[in-house]
Amino acid sequence: AATLWHPEAHFDWVRPGIILYGASPSGQWRDIANTGLRPVMTLSSEIIGVQTLKAGERVGYGGRYTARDEQRIGIVAAGYADGYPRHAPTGTPVLVDGVRTMTVGTVSMDMLAVDLTPCPQAGIGTPVELWGKEIKIDDVAAAAGTVGYELMCALALRVPVVTV
Repeated sequence: AATLWHPEAHFDWVRPGIILYGASPSGQWRDIANTGLRPVMTLSSEIIGVQTLKAGERVGYGGRYTARDEQRIGIVAAGYADGYPRHAPTGTPVLVDGVRTMTVGTVSMDMLAVDLTPCPQAGIGTPVELWGKEIKIDDVAAAAGTVGYELMCALALRVPVVTV
């Protein structure tokens, strides 16, 4: 944080910490939005199933999300066993085929559900950004009551890594 906010502390050595990865030390993306920093990590997956819920139908462990109206949801191949935060609530942002939408229901071990209402074109195989260039890790972390550091460290070994 001192690297960003206390230039008088810049001598021969600095410890940039989390900003090396394009995340904010405060946990608030707006604090680094104008610095030119970019996220170095994207967690992405794809839709592996699509369902249409009727009003009153429930989704997720314990049926914690209830559809108010008819609603298309996508099942995404990512869950807390992959390092996605289990405590991320309904409404946590995701990007489906370039369209911002949200999670619905409780995150499962290997899957999570997303609202496909704003992206009617989405289907099986459609890409999903869970965090990265558009969906800031700090926003996902804040929704889950944690910090970006924890999410970066929590990625499971089973998550494929692609270096670009």
